[in-house]
Amino acid sequence: MSKIAFVFPGQGAQAVGMGKDVYEAVDASRAIIDAADQALGFALSDIIFNGPEEKLKQTANTQPALLAVSIALLEALKDHGLKPDFVAGHSLGEYSALVAAGSLSFEDAVRTVRARGEFMEQAVPSGQGAMAAVLGAEREALAALCASVSAEAGAVELANVNCPGQIVVSGTAAGVQGVVERGKEAGAKRVIPLEVSGPFHSSLMKPAAEKLAEVLASVQVSDAAVPVIANVTAKPVTSAEEIRSLLAEQVYSPVQWEDSVKYLIEQGVDTFVEIGSGTVLAGLIKKIDKSVNIISVNSLEALKAVAL
Repeated sequence: MSKIAFVFPGQGAQAVGMGKDVYEAVDASRAIIDAADQALGFALSDIIFNGPEEKLKQTANTQPALLAVSIALLEALKDHGLKPDFVAGHSLGEYSALVAAGSLSFEDAVRTVRARGEFMEQAVPSGQGAMAAVLGAEREALAALCASVSAEAGAVELANVNCPGQIVVSGTAAGVQGVVERGKEAGAKRVIPLEVSGPFHSSLMKPAAEKLAEVLASVQVSDAAVPVIANVTAKPVTSAEEIRSLLAEQVYSPVQWEDSVKYLIEQGVDTFVEIGSGTVLAGLIKKIDKSVNIISVNSLEALKAVAL
């Protein structure tokens, strides 16, 4: 029996104008983005549709913007009668997955990710943290290199284990620079510094996690109606209390995306529906297993093509 997973993208998938076509054509989608403006008390929609790109790229704007567009597209998809057996999201995308699973209300989620973005930006002074994508290295070899560099230069850790041959590291600027310089020791073909506003998914984010935990303590979290594959564990979670604690932990823990996708495939998932801006997750999933079916629902045009 084939199974379906809905998956939701995270930071880096944003683009000015994303979701505008579905906002203009689908009442339920428009209601979601209007609700985001209302919940946040400013015109997030204007930043999403008109930019400028610099403003959309600010973490505290990017996170609610991507969430709003993902859920707007999810609302439009509901007419197609697709129901997921599992949901998952990459980093920030986990919040979209939790809304899809009925664990968080959209309004609570959008306010929470706005705060999450602010806390992540504030956790480490500008210029002191960094991230880099490491291409071609094995996970164990890269983890060993990070430990060696951390002891000599400054903390650097695995942040996103995305797919075979693509791992993102995060930490102090000096630590990440050490991996850039010594990447070949771990078998890396290339190490590409990323344009980010902080060392996300590293232990340097613990101050952000503590503040986020306080916000989450006052948010209504319900048991998930559909199993959510947690970034921290790459395993399903449905209990409200576990979801709450994992969301705080997620900020400073590596995103186990490759393991999450492998787990879903082991459970019989053969169709992944990527809901949100871009096709980042489709690319990662194909590198994990070429045989699965992937549908990217990122526009009105893509929605029209959904037929299973």
